[in-house]
Amino acid sequence: MCSWRVLITRPATENTALAQLLSEHGIHAHGLPLLDMQALPETPEQRNLLLNLDRYSTIVVVSKPAARYGLERLDRYWPQVPLRPRWFTVGAATGAILADYGLNVCWPTKGDDSEALLALPEFEQSLQQPNPRVLVMRADVGREFLAQTMAARGIAVDFLPLYRRFLPEYSEGALLQAVTGQGLNGLVVSSEQGLHNLVRLAGSAWSALCHLPLFVPSSRVAQAARESGTLQVINCQGASNQALLAALQRTVPAQP
Repeated sequence: MCSWRVLITRPATENTALAQLLSEHGIHAHGLPLLDMQALPETPEQRNLLLNLDRYSTIVVVSKPAARYGLERLDRYWPQVPLRPRWFTVGAATGAILADYGLNVCWPTKGDDSEALLALPEFEQSLQQPNPRVLVMRADVGREFLAQTMAARGIAVDFLPLYRRFLPEYSEGALLQAVTGQGLNGLVVSSEQGLHNLVRLAGSAWSALCHLPLFVPSSRVAQAARESGTLQVINCQGASNQALLAALQRTVPAQP
């Protein structure tokens, strides 16, 4: 039987743990990070947001880097974290970072996206108070859907950008060379920006690579993948390592 040989595209440190998990289940993974991280300098406006955490009813931390960078800044200004905000994350891995810090944090157990967070009863409860206000700790872009949904309800949302994500530099043809040289039969992206970077790095080779099955974390990224020309999109219904593993295990790769 043909087995999966996939390209994984998370940041290098995350790719290592994911490749190990997949290898333990007989799946070959070749890492080619499509996202790197760089902390953003703090502006006076961002400092003001941090100094006024206690005016927020709800704080959403959208990723593991946002959690790490956010907690570093929290240490500067709050020897004791204010009790008022309710803390939320989109996924369990990010939630674990905040929980280890000692915060009382909630996250969806089904789904790793904004839609799952919005459906969480505890999240809705945190907004049921006079003049609710939400702070989103994130990269320089992202989670606009969450903000738009809150704005449509008349709820104020502030963004605290903590880092930027960018495509590492690769030589021309690096993506196609990795796929053909490793005999890969599937691609994996963990976010919409990762998808855009995949297509960008592929360049003119995308017309060939778009035939490969592409594993994505959510319905929204799946739609973006189809719009990019991807012919076979598999929604893992979550961004975690276990969600990807489950999707690979329930999907049979095509014979070469």
